Amino acid sequence: MRIAFIAYAFYDFSIGWTNALAEEGNNILLIMPHDAKDVPGKSHARVTRVFLNPARLRQPHKQFGNMLAIRRELSRFKPDVLHLQQGYLWLNLVLPFIGNYPLVITVHDPIPHKGDNESRKTPQAVYEFGWRRARQLIVHGNQLQKIVVHELGYPADRVHMIPLIRPQDDALPAATTIPEQEKIVLFFGRIWEYKGLDYLIRAEPLITAQVPDARIMIAGRGEDFDRYRALMVNPHNFIIDNDFIPDDKIPEIFLRSSVVALPYLEATQSGVIPHACAYERPVVATAVGSLPDLVEDGKTGYLVPPRDEKALAAAIVRLLQNPEQARAMGKAGKIKFETDAAPHTVARKTLDVYQLALR
Repeated sequence: MRIAFIAYAFYDFSIGWTNALAEEGNNILLIMPHDAKDVPGKSHARVTRVFLNPARLRQPHKQFGNMLAIRRELSRFKPDVLHLQQGYLWLNLVLPFIGNYPLVITVHDPIPHKGDNESRKTPQAVYEFGWRRARQLIVHGNQLQKIVVHELGYPADRVHMIPLIRPQDDALPAATTIPEQEKIVLFFGRIWEYKGLDYLIRAEPLITAQVPDARIMIAGRGEDFDRYRALMVNPHNFIIDNDFIPDDKIPEIFLRSSVVALPYLEATQSGVIPHACAYERPVVATAVGSLPDLVEDGKTGYLVPPRDEKALAAAIVRLLQNPEQARAMGKAGKIKFETDAAPHTVARKTLDVYQLALR
């Protein structure tokens, strides 16, 4: 099968996904923006990567040029199926004009998260315009599937749950490369209101009261960080890297940590949990959205109620005070993702969806 795969986000997972499809004997055209060039991970010999020219969202002449380039590449490649990740403002608007290919779209976030201004740059109506043109939709969690069917009104037989593929081995260093620094709790990723970072900050005094040498590491950027600094009772107990985290720095951050915390108020899927599992780190997450699909409570980490800093602190303390249990949970998390989100499993489920689109 000839598969055209367009990703304006989720680059590392898209590289892994297309490699898995190529391993099944398919030929892939992977189209990504220029800024995806530095993403780690090699492509399979059957995958041809094409990078678009740099263009800001508000540069219509450059965006129009990229849309023409996508149309030309598709015309040359002649795909059997076109697979789009989530959507993109300019691409969704021109979907009717780039070719009449059987369309599959992965919906990563059915409804915008609270405070996530980046995702809102593409209006919900524009996303849904693209999604309704697709013959089949893919989501990465059972809760997402329910939202797309029951809240957005898509036919249940056109919405398929496929796990988010685990990170590629060649994009990850060996787990022994960087030594763990004891008792670091990691919050990683974009900082928006729905991520619930304020609850982890409120939990810090409760954590350090029982584990005095614990530290909270915050790595990522997003909304104005000053309001979070104002909440810190003990600023010296925080390690803060409030910036974009380049790919080559991600391994060090995860491998230094003992526990990865996701105190989210709401969620769809998570790209943080697969990385935590790949680096054998246990997870403490809130039981919202599809996070319970990714964390086995008591086995790969702990699930706690949202907006509850006491429960969050108690679960984190339990892991910090029991490092052997934490390491065992981290190993169990890696095994879970190597099984549930194995490349060949994800690829074969995806190919089944493509066959439905072709029919």
